Order: sequence, then structure tokens, then C-alpha cells
Amino acid sequence: MRKRPIVVAAGLLLVLIAFGVWWLTRPPLPGPLRLTRLSFAQLPGWSAGNTAPALEALRRSCGALAAKAAPDPMGGIYAGTVGDWRAPCAAAATAKDARAFFEQWFVPFRVSAGDVPDALFTGYYEPQIAGSPTLHGAFRYPVYDTPGDLISVDLGQFRPSLKGESIAGRLEGHRLVPYPSRADIDARGLKTAHVLFYTDDPIALFFLHIQGSGRVRFDDGRLARVTYAAQNGQVYTAIGRELVARGVPRQGMSLQVIRAWLKSHPQDARQVMESDASYVFFKEEPLGDPALGAKGAEGVALTPRTSIAVDPRLHAFATPFYIATELPGGQAFNRLAVAQDVGGAIRGPARADIFFGVGAEAERLAGGMNHTGLMVALLPKSVAARLKDVTDFPSSPR
Repeated sequence: MRKRPIVVAAGLLLVLIAFGVWWLTRPPLPGPLRLTRLSFAQLPGWSAGNTAPALEALRRSCGALAAKAAPDPMGGIYAGTVGDWRAPCAAAATAKDARAFFEQWFVPFRVSAGDVPDALFTGYYEPQIAGSPTLHGAFRYPVYDTPGDLISVDLGQFRPSLKGESIAGRLEGHRLVPYPSRADIDARGLKTAHVLFYTDDPIALFFLHIQGSGRVRFDDGRLARVTYAAQNGQVYTAIGRELVARGVPRQGMSLQVIRAWLKSHPQDARQVMESDASYVFFKEEPLGDPALGAKGAEGVALTPRTSIAVDPRLHAFATPFYIATELPGGQAFNRLAVAQDVGGAIRGPARADIFFGVGAEAERLAGGMNHTGLMVALLPKSVAARLKDVTDFPSSPR
């Protein structure tokens, strides 16, 4: 009667070993991650920019760090320990002049992938969709919470080199097998998951999955927020690739182009959306401060145009980053941001996803954002003192 747990554990161990072999033999990330010491005077637009939102965002991140012990690592591969951030966080709590605060406590380091100086910046936003707690009329597309049979494995708990990586699936007898894909779930539904609500637009629901969180306006007038709870473990595939294969020009591809194509090709829209096997499960939360976004992976509310998603295997949450790039349309975007989130497609050293907030303008900017520019990490002086003027780190965080 006690053999089943042993067999299941053995099966999971085989999965972990297989994944570990893949991890250790996979192609390296672009790199190496290179940090190059700069001065604040070298940051385009630094003296004229508004750094106050970043100070507020950093205070929220410092609140999350307060629950950790000083010797705990910050995360990533270069940001030091929580103890290195204690003094800057204490000073942030009472700072009046944001720019003077950052100049006093931090040292800027340009982030690059080896000799490639520019970083790539994309954007994301918080969509709003219509919802109903009951199945009726056009409200027939379910939004699910986490299924009861979904098993998520944090690989970092088994091997430090796998920190930040996870797999998900379900048990089939004594084996851990892949969880159903988007197409499978669309076709058969999920008996093991509770329906949070129903929506009336499958395309809007698809973009909710892509963004990972959003706002719901229910048919009774109530407004709530849904945030990321889990994912089916299938690999995310950008459907823009599928559209290019169908003849849509690669040049100018954007969220708006994709949405327009899906709406104008209703007979093909479902098949195209199902080319992305990834499927997201949600949890409902109170709206909270409507000026802020949902909580990011760090566990704090996101600030429009100030919170960014980064690769957590390389960069630490709470790290301020100065960004010098341009927005869709060519307007300069020189902004101090804070790393507070992650994204499935945000991989590599010189890569960030900018959170633009909620609403039509946020969607426009996020959907068209795909520009290169300068990415600069601001590190506490105690961390900076341990770094050279140019420091290279391994191309993958093993």
C-alpha cells in the first residue's frame, strides 16, 4: 500500500534528471553578461528625467526585501545579498529628492550581451475584458483557476543550477506527463479546474493569457482584477510566426496587426491562437489602487512605465535600471525603472519588457514596442565596490 508514492517520486526524479541534462547541454544565452561602469552624467536625459516614480516603485520592492534575511542572495548573478540593499532601502524610505538619492546610493553599470552594446525592449500592458459569473448568451468562454491535477515542479529546489526553472504536468498512473495544450483545453474543457468567470470574446481572452493579468468588468458592473496563478507547462509560441507563415508581412508585426488579423479571419482565428500551446490559469483579486497594475513576480504592484520584466536567472528583483530607447513613433524614452516582474519570452542579459499600464494608449505602446537602446543597472555602492570597471559573467547562470 505504500509503494505508490515511491514509484511516483522515482518518476518525478527521472523527469528532473532528463530536464537537468537538457539544461546543461542547451545553447548558451547570448553573452556573456557584461557590466561596464558608467557615470550618471553618461546617462542620456538623466538630469532632466522624472525619477520620482522609480523611487516609489523601489520602496515597494524594499518592502518585499524586508521579509528576507541579510545574508540571503538577492537573486540573479551579480546583485549581492539582501544586506547590500538594507542601507539604500532605509534611505529610500525618507528620501525627498529622488535623483539625489539614486546618485548618493548607487553606481550605474551598462548591461550588455558581450560586445553588443544595445539591449532590446518590448512592452506589455494590463488588458480589460468583459465577464460574467454565469454561462449565458455570448458569455461562453471560460477563464479557469489552477486545475487540481496540475503539478508544478520548482527545479531550483532540487539543484541550485536550475534556479528559476520549473516544469509542469499531471500524473498519468505513475508517470508525470505534459498537461493538455491550449487546443486540447479549448476542445474538451477542464473538469479539474473551477471556472472563475466566462467572457464573451475569445480573442480578448487570448491576449489576457499573453499578458498574464488583467481587469474584468462584470455584467453586473463590478470591476475586479485577475492575476497569473499557474501555467500548463507547454512552451509559449508567439503567434506572429504563424501569421508570417500565412503571408502576413514580418515587417510591422505588432499586437494591433495580430488582433486585426484574428478579427478579420474568424474561420482561422482559433487555429492560429491554438498554435500557441501555452495556457494560463488565473486567480481573482480586488482591484486595489487603479493607478497601479497587478502584482508582478516580485509580489508588488507594478507601476506604469516604471516596472519592467527581466530574466530572473541573471538580474535581481528590486534592481533599478535606467532605460534610454524610443517609443513606437520615435519619441525618446529615457526612464528609470525597477525590475519587478518576469516574462516567458524575456530571456538573456540585455532584455527587458516595459509595463505600460492599462487602457488604449498602454495597449498601443505595448503592442508596438520593439526597440533597442541603453540598459543600465544601478547597483548599491557596496556591490559596485566588488566589481571591476568591466566585468563579464558566464553566458548562462549555471
